[in-house]
Amino acid sequence: MDLSKVNNEEKLKLCRWYFKAGFFCLPFVWLINSIWFFKYAFLRPEYDEQKSIRKLVIWSAIGALVWAIAVASWVTTYQTHRVAWGEFGDWISVVTPTGSA
Repeated sequence: MDLSKVNNEEKLKLCRWYFKAGFFCLPFVWLINSIWFFKYAFLRPEYDEQKSIRKLVIWSAIGALVWAIAVASWVTTYQTHRVAWGEFGDWISVVTPTGSA
């Protein structure tokens, strides 16, 4: 989709839709939203919908960053403590690993 051909109201509507979609455990959508609408939020001359788009872009970037930190923390914790967790560590695995490395 070429956003340069879309009017400002439709851009705001689309940006808001992507922001709401991110709440359904889709942080990748927040990342795309913040990248895709960045230039319309910060680099274009002022227009009426820009303030709302800017707010949604900022919150989308924050949401994507929080998700990335949470996932990285969980992966690190799981990888370093799985063996110590014993049976529970194996039980929450998608693929049951055997032993330790």
